[in-house]
Amino acid sequence: MTTRSVTWTEANARRLERQGLAAPAGSSPAGIAAAMLGAHAQVLSAAELSLALRLDGGRTRTDVREALWTDGSLVKTYGPRGTVHLLAAADLPLWTGALSAIPAGASPMPADVRMTAEQTDQVVAAVGDALAGAELTIDELTDAIVARTGPWAGDRVMDAFQDKWPRWRQVTHTAAHRGVLAFGPNRGRKVTYTSPGVTPMESAAALSDLVRRYLHAYGPATPQHFATWLAAPRSWAIELFTTLAGGGAIEEVAFEGGPAWVAAGDTGFPDAPARGVRLLPYFDAYTIASQPRELLFPGAAYERALAGGQAGNYPVVLVDGTVAGVWHQRRSGRRIAVTVEPIGKTLGAARRRELEEQVERVGEVLEGRAELTVGKVTVGAHA
Repeated sequence: MTTRSVTWTEANARRLERQGLAAPAGSSPAGIAAAMLGAHAQVLSAAELSLALRLDGGRTRTDVREALWTDGSLVKTYGPRGTVHLLAAADLPLWTGALSAIPAGASPMPADVRMTAEQTDQVVAAVGDALAGAELTIDELTDAIVARTGPWAGDRVMDAFQDKWPRWRQVTHTAAHRGVLAFGPNRGRKVTYTSPGVTPMESAAALSDLVRRYLHAYGPATPQHFATWLAAPRSWAIELFTTLAGGGAIEEVAFEGGPAWVAAGDTGFPDAPARGVRLLPYFDAYTIASQPRELLFPGAAYERALAGGQAGNYPVVLVDGTVAGVWHQRRSGRRIAVTVEPIGKTLGAARRRELEEQVERVGEVLEGRAELTVGKVTVGAHA
């Protein structure tokens, strides 16, 4: 059987198409979150922008907030890489089943701080019990955990932002990955946590589904790409891909001079290359997950738009599917000043018009009035 050969241009065009960057992808924030495999929400406003920019015109950050806090079709929780994401609520059984099955590496905590496997299980059980039907602040949750486990869980021994956190907080993302913790609505300025009320999917089935959905969104890809995206061990990812290939769930293609994988039977790619200008915010899923990174960030973009090789630290401008600029927005009332710095080339008249339309759309999503300046972005990474 002849191995299908896929070019970067073909892969890039399909990735853009499948997550609403070639054309709007409907009106459902949860639907596009599912297609993207989550929106990074360490900065919640960036996640709102990531999702709303992919939706039909007229949709704004309010639509995303309603999906998150009113109808519950989105959930804010710890997702890939143990970082905060907005995930489709309907996908939580898959996510928790898969993420809880990833082998844990050695704890970075000092010996007198880290928790044993038994203590971790005790804390996760206490979190699940305390949050059932409740929304608790971090202090309230700490008290509830200590009452159910013992004072050791509340010892303030974790170094954190020139402060000390209680011991149990080192397994916050573990509790989320096991399905007993998610973010609730803020209580004033205080973050709250709640239970998502989810039963994790069986791990083998969840991992199989997650790999196939990842390959659908970002394939062709290698096990190493998948491991990087999840912050998982490479050897584990290689073994997982080998098992899935043996079972016929995924198939090999040739991609940019080497072997890579797609979901079984998913070998169709667009004939036309990607076209258009798009603005993506901090830590957009497309810039995080698309590989090879040196092709997504070609030439001078690799130095200017990455922070030590890490994607997501700068909002980026895509031109025909590759990074061709960085941008920054500053708000004052309803006015949103957007500065765009092209990389490596100037924008012609047609591209300038497309850029202006994108800036106008950013203003619409953020429910303000955006004004464009083309010039040097002077703020540093993740500012």
